[in-house]
Amino acid sequence: MDLIKKLTETQLKDGVDNFSVGDTIRVHAKIKEGNRERIQVFEGTVIAKKHGGIQETVTVRRVSYGVGVEKTFPIHSPNIEKFEVVRKGKVRRAKLYYLRDRVGKAAKVKQDI
Repeated sequence: MDLIKKLTETQLKDGVDNFSVGDTIRVHAKIKEGNRERIQVFEGTVIAKKHGGIQETVTVRRVSYGVGVEKTFPIHSPNIEKFEVVRKGKVRRAKLYYLRDRVGKAAKVKQDI
């Protein structure tokens, strides 16, 4: 086995593959402000999952006060507390970048039953 794979294998988180593109998730991220640390929740629709292994990232989009906000989170980062699935989405694409151009009900993803 490759030496780099051995080193990164120990830092991978367990049980983070429970969501996919189209799902609505809550990301609990640790935020450091001075000497204090708190957890901030970002809830939105997963529009992309990229890479693999230790570099795997997920892009989450939500509309806040009429403005679309997207954040990209590294899945295996120690600054991410947990991913919580709110609802499963039924999609037919691997990347949902077309949601950026949609407004209102057209930007919704059907729920997977």
